[in-house]
Amino acid sequence: MPAAGKRGESDLIEETEAVVVECFDGVALHGHIWGAAGQRSNGNVIINPATGVAARYYHYYARFLADHGFDVLTYDYRGIGLSRPKRLRGCGYRWRDWGERDFDAALRFMEAHRPGRELFVVGHSIGGFLPGLSAHGDRVIRMLAVGAQYGNWRDYAPDHRRRLFVKWHLLMPAITLLTGHFPGRRLGWLEDLPKGVALDWAFQRGWDSSRSAAKKHGSSSFENFHAPILSLTVTDDEIGTVQAIGRGLSHYRNARVEEVLLAPHDLGFSKIGHFGLFNARHAAGFWLDTLLWLRDGINPWPHKKLPEHLVFA
Repeated sequence: MPAAGKRGESDLIEETEAVVVECFDGVALHGHIWGAAGQRSNGNVIINPATGVAARYYHYYARFLADHGFDVLTYDYRGIGLSRPKRLRGCGYRWRDWGERDFDAALRFMEAHRPGRELFVVGHSIGGFLPGLSAHGDRVIRMLAVGAQYGNWRDYAPDHRRRLFVKWHLLMPAITLLTGHFPGRRLGWLEDLPKGVALDWAFQRGWDSSRSAAKKHGSSSFENFHAPILSLTVTDDEIGTVQAIGRGLSHYRNARVEEVLLAPHDLGFSKIGHFGLFNARHAAGFWLDTLLWLRDGINPWPHKKLPEHLVFA
């Protein structure tokens, strides 16, 4: 979603290198590398999309990071966007595969193709949760997590909870069970989803619903993730609420987490929501601020720390 005067999508793609990322189970993921401007790279960045969002949504931000000296990988998870098979029905892909196999492959790909550089992650929504599922998550240096959560209906904003519950936890699984996959594009509800992913989201299959359960049954891979995490919550995000993000972050038991709560007016806008921060209108503000964290490990919003009484318990 470019701002006025920005380069078009076709112009952006011409500036990238199309790549194929091979997962250990033989699945091929498709994406692009955005080469760092200048002679010296500030490091490698992997951008993990939200559920049902194609990687192209993050291309403007990827180009922005590349223009500021990072080598950036954007890629589509299995079953999504450029990585969608000809037939979704029966493919068997699950949400956990996106972390254990897809992100893990993306991490190893960047290590092989841009070796000797520090690795950073920008994770949006589920994309901020998936790195903890990778067996090689200990190689991440820092992560910027934007609205990072996994769609537990209890955490939706109270004014939107009923509507979102009906949409994502009643209608989506019903349609998925009838069609064999979730036809999100036809409905105008994000991208199409594999059956397993849609049902994992709808029924929270495989995810713990409390911090104590996460400690007892959480994936051992989360234990190996030690990278500092800067987690951003936006006050008008009806999906990625403080409670939702706290629930997701509780799995990262060995990582230092800094939680920031921003209101739209803090960034000069009246609305942001769950997806707005990756709109190119934020290039001169929020995007510039993220460079401080990715490049230098500095929290750009120390005065916006999450109040203690809102911390997930």
